Amino acid sequence: MPELILASSSPRRQLLLSAAGLDFSIQAPDIDERMVDGEDPDRMVVRLAREKALAIEANPDVVVLGADTTVVLDGLILGKPADEAAAAEMLLSIAGRTHVVISGWALVRGGRLLEDGFETTLVSMRAVDPEEAAAYAASGEPLDKAGAYALQGVGARFVASIAGSRGNVVGLPLRPVVAALRRAGIAIDR
Repeated sequence: MPELILASSSPRRQLLLSAAGLDFSIQAPDIDERMVDGEDPDRMVVRLAREKALAIEANPDVVVLGADTTVVLDGLILGKPADEAAAAEMLLSIAGRTHVVISGWALVRGGRLLEDGFETTLVSMRAVDPEEAAAYAASGEPLDKAGAYALQGVGARFVASIAGSRGNVVGLPLRPVVAALRRAGIAIDR
């Protein structure tokens, strides 16, 4: 039975995998996460997921899972905000509107790609006033989140509705990933 490594330091992805009944270890890769000029967001997240998984050196008895998530509004990628001011500005830009969350994933074994894919989810936000956005940004919660909010945290109060996978918005589309892990021979406790 192969061992699983999560190529991510994201505590949200760790919680999702644990809740799905998976045992895994964690190794955070160091890769350049910038977008390539002209690259579509869905291709970007899959490419970055592959690069993260391939960056972890592992023997053939290990499956490595890489993942990447981004937020897209009006065709523009909203990454992680640089600071509190950028977080407040980003939250205000998506407030009262619907954006797309795209998460890509990739499974690698012995340095070879097994499977990859991506999932999209539509998230509609409620109206947010500038003071509320500034207070949320000052909490620190949105600073390491694409789109400057955390669905699994206090930021959930800004979300009006979700069309698609909640796990995808948090950082990992569990249904296709768990199915792929099963195909790769990973034991799942549930």
